[in-house]
Amino acid sequence: MVEELGGETWLRFRFIAPQIAKGPGAIAYDRAAPDMEHLCAVVALPYMTEHALAGQVIVVSLADRPVEFGAADPEATQYFEAFRAQNDTCIWEGL
Repeated sequence: MVEELGGETWLRFRFIAPQIAKGPGAIAYDRAAPDMEHLCAVVALPYMTEHALAGQVIVVSLADRPVEFGAADPEATQYFEAFRAQNDTCIWEGL
């Protein structure tokens, strides 16, 4: 998904990760964060190159179930991480 926010182009890459659902054995954010960086590097960056996309912010999100973009779902577990692409590397933004 490509979005213009505050004069910047944001590229959103959304993934389903049932393992982050609440409950015993759930993968916590601190364990999922490196996976989001990996998804940025091996999915988002190549996709951007393949489709000639440029963006100032790359957002990688994980959800335990499909959630419509912008919709509230208090039962869903969702993690988000923002990156900037620099020299073919995803740099964490910490937004």
